[in-house]
Amino acid sequence: MKILKTIRYEPAPIRGGYTDRILQLDLNSLTVSITELDSDFRNKYIGGRGYAMKLIWDDLAKATRYDSPENILVMAGGPLCNEPRFPGTGKFVVGTISPLTGTFIDSNVGGHFAPLLKMCGFDAIAIRGISNDELTVIVDADEGTISITEAPQFGAEIDRGGLSYGEALLRQFNDGEFRESDAAITTGSGAVNTRFGVINSLFYDKRRGRIRSKQAGRGGTGTVMRSKGLKAVIVHSSQPRVRANNPIDKEGVRRAGARLKTVISQEDPKQLRLSSWGTPVLAEYMNKFHLLPINNYQYGRHTNASEVFADVFLERYFEKKVPDGCYLGCNLACAKGAEDVSLTRGPQAGRMVGVDGPEYETLAAVTCQGIFDPQFIMEFNWYCDEYGLDTISMGVTAAFLMECYQRSYLTAEDTDYDLSWGNIHAADRLLHETARGEGLGKVCGQGVHRAKTWVAVRYARRTGASVDETITELDKFGMEVKGLEFSLYVSKESLAQQGGYGFSLKGPQHDEAWLIFIDQVYNEIPTFEMKAEALKWFPLIRTWFNAVGLCKLPWIDVRHPEAAKTDNPSQNQPTLEYYAQYFSATTGIPKTVQDILDDSERLHLLQKLINLRQHKGTRAHDQIPLRAMGPVYFNEYQPRREYYDAWLKDNLGEDTDLPESPELRHQAVLKVRQEAYQKLCDVVYEAKGYDPSAVPLQSTLRRFGLLDEKAESLLKAYGISQ
Repeated sequence: MKILKTIRYEPAPIRGGYTDRILQLDLNSLTVSITELDSDFRNKYIGGRGYAMKLIWDDLAKATRYDSPENILVMAGGPLCNEPRFPGTGKFVVGTISPLTGTFIDSNVGGHFAPLLKMCGFDAIAIRGISNDELTVIVDADEGTISITEAPQFGAEIDRGGLSYGEALLRQFNDGEFRESDAAITTGSGAVNTRFGVINSLFYDKRRGRIRSKQAGRGGTGTVMRSKGLKAVIVHSSQPRVRANNPIDKEGVRRAGARLKTVISQEDPKQLRLSSWGTPVLAEYMNKFHLLPINNYQYGRHTNASEVFADVFLERYFEKKVPDGCYLGCNLACAKGAEDVSLTRGPQAGRMVGVDGPEYETLAAVTCQGIFDPQFIMEFNWYCDEYGLDTISMGVTAAFLMECYQRSYLTAEDTDYDLSWGNIHAADRLLHETARGEGLGKVCGQGVHRAKTWVAVRYARRTGASVDETITELDKFGMEVKGLEFSLYVSKESLAQQGGYGFSLKGPQHDEAWLIFIDQVYNEIPTFEMKAEALKWFPLIRTWFNAVGLCKLPWIDVRHPEAAKTDNPSQNQPTLEYYAQYFSATTGIPKTVQDILDDSERLHLLQKLINLRQHKGTRAHDQIPLRAMGPVYFNEYQPRREYYDAWLKDNLGEDTDLPESPELRHQAVLKVRQEAYQKLCDVVYEAKGYDPSAVPLQSTLRRFGLLDEKAESLLKAYGISQ
């Protein structure tokens, strides 16, 4: 590797989970600097998502776009990251201005990168500037050096980036070997040609004997990375990881971790069995409750769904005897993988590969296209990772184009091939065209929001229809909010999840408000009031996990046996107490669960301010497609006609006569659902301390120490002066 810039440094020691340092890089000027943080910054913004948002709020302006030189790409763990004695501590956040939404996006990802970065002496990396040449950054704690190098070349196929490039890079970095003391982030050629590129978090798994990957998938973080000319970042530290986080109260950490590990080992086998099945187990639940997206969310159940249930992947692909986890010490170990999968399609057909996944979201991104083929799911998974594409945005945008084809908004002349539901050949072709930025793939790579305009213009040319009216029709089933594609749960029957998608500050990603399970499967928030209340507390808990560097699954997906005895079982409060104890023991700062919620609300409000600055923060931007509320077209209503009619009767009242025709009853369902959503907006905004247009009141910001001159000026621009 040709070194362009290198500095020597002394890795900062970790104390109480923090190094109190941020590594700052400018790829335009090849400047490397280190920012020392004071305790006030740490206490107020915590880490992870908080650090990323604070940097972007302070240093960027409303004119900043994803490819602006001043845009910042932040990678940050948190104080609870890197602790093998507690489950799920390998997480970090990648934050930036999104190519899809134009506002702040953060994507949570596992692996070993953040723990090793912290052991290199940094709580975060912040990358600015744009290089004309492709670069690699190397942070080596053992050598005490930080280097910016020319990205090495390995040959045409590998140099496109992605998994293969990262593997070659890590092998070269250690003279042909792999080490557990190395980790890297990369992305692929698809991130150059689309708006939804991902960042791969790569680490060496000694038990499997290969490089494995996790993805920061949502919102185009990889696209930003490649737009800056950055091809990879490598971190290296040979320091032992046990006790490396140097908690203030070591016994308190051990005790809290032991308690949660006991709950996981005893309860997960009785509940979702994530340790055995991984997240594909959700497919069976989703299908049972009409929540599995089929044909662009038109339906929630399919007779062929069992062909892609978890047992199929367990028997055909997963290594049953190899424990899997994103990071050391996590006994939930739900990150499944497969070895020696033979690719049957695409440019690398015939190659044997290891596949990390599929997660439920990737599986459902394929059923959303009407496909129920486990082999195609595995190949879709691997190619998306290799190309650096978000499986969610890829699948949902493809499904949108397929429905446009179904409803004659697109023809074979527009697409150059048959986009019928379930056509694996077409789905495969579209995937590779998207990665290359060719043909219809060039449209697909822009995401649903921009694809709607392209479809409407072509339809108007062919039919003479109004472009604006056509877009209004496409808005009904174009599954995006704020420019981000929906994650893969049908929300038609869950008002709570509708709000979870609409109010999510980054766009409709379940990461912020995954209420579908407690609402539809467990039925734990049956009343309107309980749903509205959950839309206040649930995002705050999830935001906190993204700030401290933790996985959320041990909290939300493994129910504590004592939770049922509490006033609100869905909060899983006994486990939340373990997290509060863990934070207090690590940092030496005593925190209750309420303290955690308050700290998180400050971060939530800061993200709201960024959205307002970037013109994505008002009530208008919380509105969801009609498809997310109910059956848009009669073909969706008809198969569940008895259910919808009964639901309508319950909601209109026993004394109200239903419309006589099925067509009128169908329209009545949609009308009642739309009214309920607007009522939900009013109630939730008031609970959050917003005005009816979803803008925070000054008093709300003042309570969390955020009402400075900059914030006050922004609120005044939206009509909030007190």
